[in-house]
Amino acid sequence: MRRTPTSTTPGPSAPRRSRSLTALAVLAAGGLLLAGCSKPGQAGTSPQGGGDSASAPVKVGLVYSRSGPLAAYGKQYVEGFTAGLAYATHGTGKAAGHPVEVTEQDDAGDPAKAVAEAKSLIGKGTRIIAGTTDSGVALQLAPLAAQNKVLYVAGPAATDALTGVNAYTFRSGRQSYQDILTAGSLLGGAKGKKVTVLAQNSAFGQANVAAVKQVLGGQGATVDSVLAPPSAGDLTPFARQVRSHKPDLVFVAWAGASAPALWTALDQQGVVGSTRVVTGLAGVSSYPLFGTAASKVSFLAHYFPGAAGTPVEKAMLDAVKAAGGTPDLFTPDGFTAAQMIVHAVEAGSATDPTAMAKALEGWSFPGPKGDEQVRAADHALLQPMFTAKLTGTGAAAVPTLLSRLPMASVAPPSHPMAG
Repeated sequence: MRRTPTSTTPGPSAPRRSRSLTALAVLAAGGLLLAGCSKPGQAGTSPQGGGDSASAPVKVGLVYSRSGPLAAYGKQYVEGFTAGLAYATHGTGKAAGHPVEVTEQDDAGDPAKAVAEAKSLIGKGTRIIAGTTDSGVALQLAPLAAQNKVLYVAGPAATDALTGVNAYTFRSGRQSYQDILTAGSLLGGAKGKKVTVLAQNSAFGQANVAAVKQVLGGQGATVDSVLAPPSAGDLTPFARQVRSHKPDLVFVAWAGASAPALWTALDQQGVVGSTRVVTGLAGVSSYPLFGTAASKVSFLAHYFPGAAGTPVEKAMLDAVKAAGGTPDLFTPDGFTAAQMIVHAVEAGSATDPTAMAKALEGWSFPGPKGDEQVRAADHALLQPMFTAKLTGTGAAAVPTLLSRLPMASVAPPSHPMAG
């Protein structure tokens, strides 16, 4: 009998798009295949606790932003995942002999919709959920994963609150604390300085404020913040607020389509020219947005194409380009998620998420960014980070690597596992 997933967060159902990612076929033809509809216990399903029949697929649900304000990030993630699955399975699309069957669901950045989609997938036998683009969505899916004992691998969602949240939740991207530690490497001593965080009033923005207070505040800086509603169109008032604080340093944490308006406002209000501004290097499409201010901004970088210079990165870049995609900021998050899922199945189980989770704990592996490790204590993903500057302006702007920071130098503090 099918198990009904539990959750305290309701949400509407959404149409399903299913892809059976036998990786080479997807890369070659991009074909769509419908997921099997067999009842639990029949061939073509992976019931929790059932036998590891070699013919039974491993069902993976990608719940991510295919539409909405973070759709560009979702696209990068999926392209990376497809390349990563081909790489990790050596082109077979199978893990431990089981075909990896992937079903995509578009949450559009809506936590209630994401929960409804995840519940539907779990009810149909999916034991692995991945892909989350938005931090607010991730904070709703993590408890759902623990309640239903399914493996959950969040993607670009950067909120620190996911680290150590429960035994079934992992991440394939970086977290905000790692961003701040990377920024700290650019700033030198923080003692006695005044830092203003400019961010959106969202889970992502609030996580960055908390991380800056913890990291730079802990180093002796005075930290305050200016938070704008995610829906704000006119950002000039917020740029003026930042200027009125007279900070020694402005840390900008921003995501989404309003970034051009933000940098225009900061430039027009003289913020970029009057104090040091540090921000994360976003996707390739964002490079021209800084205009002539680009050379005045210091960048911490989760990733940009060519930053790592490793064989795994080259494999990722080559595969994404061959499939007609464009490598970008969150391509490694998808690639790494596929590596993690394949390892969880091969070293753990094709059907038991508890065994999958145990197989991931403490796992060290060469990822597209360099040497990475899943910290056993709290499932933080330890990984290299980068610093960069932009050279050129407009469409000619390109990132130049300043430094590669090894995973140990930007490791977030360990948190005891919540459950």
